[in-house]
Amino acid sequence: MPVFSAQKSGQANLPLHYGQAPPWLFQRMVNLSKQITLAIVDEYGPEEMLHRISHPCWFQALGCVLGFDWHSSGVTTTVCGAIKAGINGIEKDLGFFAAGSKGGTSRRTPSELTNWGQVLSLDSAPQIYASRMSAKVDSAAIQDGYQLYHHAFFFTNSGSWVVVQQGMNKNTHYARRYHWLGEKVQDFVNEPHSGVSSQAKSIALDLAAEQSANARKTIADIACHEKPGTLLAQLKRLSTLTLTARHDLRPSDMCMDSLQKILLRAHEQQPANFEQLLGLHGVGPKTIRALSLISEIIHGVAPAYRDPARYSFAHGGKDGIPYPIDRSTYDESIEYLARMLQKTYLEKAEKQAATMRLDKLRADN
Repeated sequence: MPVFSAQKSGQANLPLHYGQAPPWLFQRMVNLSKQITLAIVDEYGPEEMLHRISHPCWFQALGCVLGFDWHSSGVTTTVCGAIKAGINGIEKDLGFFAAGSKGGTSRRTPSELTNWGQVLSLDSAPQIYASRMSAKVDSAAIQDGYQLYHHAFFFTNSGSWVVVQQGMNKNTHYARRYHWLGEKVQDFVNEPHSGVSSQAKSIALDLAAEQSANARKTIADIACHEKPGTLLAQLKRLSTLTLTARHDLRPSDMCMDSLQKILLRAHEQQPANFEQLLGLHGVGPKTIRALSLISEIIHGVAPAYRDPARYSFAHGGKDGIPYPIDRSTYDESIEYLARMLQKTYLEKAEKQAATMRLDKLRADN
């Protein structure tokens, strides 16, 4: 039975560090992540590996054990890349698979999932939908200032899945990581995250919040039933108002011709709800932002403007150690990794080095 059942998905803020892991380090990370994955799958099954990856604290601790700077944004891409490279060629034996990565590779996730579906005789449509909608939610339904550039999708041959994706804020040079665990997602647009962690909270448009339920319905109704010309006229009037910072909408922020085409497409296709509206091709952050403003200013139905953070990390310096509020969960993650490390087949020197990193985490936490 799995031994880890804390929060199931989440989010973390990480500062941008330029450069990349040197080849000698990355190859060791690949080897160690492979051995830890083998130990977990052998002991508890592939679904437990999904549970682990879905938790920000465990993922962060794994990055520390692998030898990467804990608070660098690169820990996300490097750890996901190391796991994917480590299981390359043994996925079918493990029953554990990986797709996606950063940049252009992330956009090939659907084709990778399709290919694996053919190999496994598995209907890949639900996984492809989950991949697409998780990216849509974290880029458009939740607008917190981070543009997605990394998307990793892990799954088992039973169809269970996890998404780990990351966005970058170009102004603050911080990255934010989002975790999803498929078995806990009851509704893609209503509280799909739990156990969200962040450096600090701020004001964010959160249409995935429970408090935004009425706004989601109103936005979908507006897109379906109001004529695009009427919506554009309302937006032009709104853009001349002096609004609060969170509502600020300027003519330069909108391309009316493009927005008109998207609104016309939505009006023609008549999405049944907010999730279907969000899933339409071309509907992105600006479209959702514009419709949420009409919902609030014209119809009086406001969405939630709260950062979906649940946990908080205090960031140290280059060699800083994480200090999560939930110490017991972090301690559990460290102890679990220690047990898995003892089951690996690394050379003695590498195992000792990884154990020393774990010991340092214990001491400083």
